[in-house]
Amino acid sequence: MAKLVSKTYGEALFEVAVEEGTIDSLMEETEAVLAIFQENEEYVKLLNHPKITVEEKVSMLKEAFAGKVSDQLTGLLTTVVEKGRFAEIENILSYFQEQVREYKKIGTAVVTSAVSLTQDEKDSIEDKLLKTTSYKSFRMQYSVDESLIGGIIIQIGDRVVDSSIRTKLANMAKDLSKIQLAK
Repeated sequence: MAKLVSKTYGEALFEVAVEEGTIDSLMEETEAVLAIFQENEEYVKLLNHPKITVEEKVSMLKEAFAGKVSDQLTGLLTTVVEKGRFAEIENILSYFQEQVREYKKIGTAVVTSAVSLTQDEKDSIEDKLLKTTSYKSFRMQYSVDESLIGGIIIQIGDRVVDSSIRTKLANMAKDLSKIQLAK
């Protein structure tokens, strides 16, 4: 259900942004608003509190954002509050951002390696991803997991390429367990 809510509202905002040619500015605004919500948990709790009336919540939002962000984004925020869906606001704005990135052919790649990668290795990985995908650029996220033993795991969306030694060893063990030795 939460996925449906974020998709519905996020897609609506995206369609408005495309129609009005405000994709870039709305992307910046949603990033700023998300940062504000993540930094101000008490404010978000107030906007989700059941004892505060919808009118008070709308007033709080308009006071905080009217004139500082576009009317489209202010309208979305107030609509989400009026419909009692503010608990999903971060998912809604994140969904919108994903749509914008897909529209602009910007991929997000999560690269996990057994050791820290040098800048040359990072550049090489990004170049290979650009050549083998339809994306024009990537937002790269790197992390280290020593349990991989060696190799890397690359995740783009729901696609995963796992060339880690840990996985190769696990696959070999599984294959070896299937072999029956003749007596």
